[in-house]
Amino acid sequence: MNKVIANADVAIQDIQDGMTLMLGGFGLCGIPENSITALVKNGVKNLTCISNNAGVDDFGIGLMLHKKQVKKMIASYVGENAEFERQLLSGELEVELIPQGTLATRCMAAGYGMPAIFTPAGVGTEVAEGKETRNFNGKDYLMEMAFDADFAIVKAWKGDTMGNLIYKSTARNFNPLMAMAGKITIAEVEELVPAGELDPDQIHTPGIYVHRIFQGSNYEKRIEQRTLRTT
Repeated sequence: MNKVIANADVAIQDIQDGMTLMLGGFGLCGIPENSITALVKNGVKNLTCISNNAGVDDFGIGLMLHKKQVKKMIASYVGENAEFERQLLSGELEVELIPQGTLATRCMAAGYGMPAIFTPAGVGTEVAEGKETRNFNGKDYLMEMAFDADFAIVKAWKGDTMGNLIYKSTARNFNPLMAMAGKITIAEVEELVPAGELDPDQIHTPGIYVHRIFQGSNYEKRIEQRTLRTT
C-alpha cells in the first residue's frame, strides 16, 4: 500500500477545529516542522495538543500559540515559551502538566489498546486530584487514562512508501510512542525511499501504524539551549 502524500498541506487538510493532536519531539529535536507550518497556514483552531513541550516563541508549537490555535496544552515541560506563559496566566489557555514518564506511558497505552495505566508518579500531589487511586502490594498508584488523539503527527529521519520509519539519535524520543497512538498517524521524513530499501532490523516504527507519509524540506533543526565551554 502506497501511503505517500504530496506535502504537509495535503497531509493535514482534514484536521478540523476542536480536534486532539499528538505532536512528536523533545524540546526542538525531532518536531514535525513542516506539519506545524501547514497547520499555522491552515488556521485550524481550538486544538488540544499533546506534546512533551510547547516549543519556543517563534518555532514549533509556539507558532500555533501565537495564532491562538491551541485551546488546551497537555505537556510535561513548558519553560521556554513566553507566549505560553502569558496565555496561561491570563486564562486564555488550558494547561495540563503531566510527569514525563506518565505522558510517555499514556501514549504507549493508547498504542497498545490499553484503556488506562497505574503509576506512582503524582500520588499525594495536585496531579492526583480527581483521579482514582488504588493500592497494590501496599503502595498507592494513580489510574491515568490512555490518550485519545484524532491525529498523531511525527517526524522521522528516513521512511519508505509503506510508512516504515527510522528515527535518528535524540529524535527517537516521543515520536515512536505517538506514532502508535493516533487514530490517524502522519509522518514527515527527511528522506523517503521505495518500499524494501530499509533494513528491517533498523526500523523503529512499523508501517502498520502510519497512515500518511511525505518527504519534508527546509528543516531548521534548531538547538533550544546552546551551551559552550569558555576555556
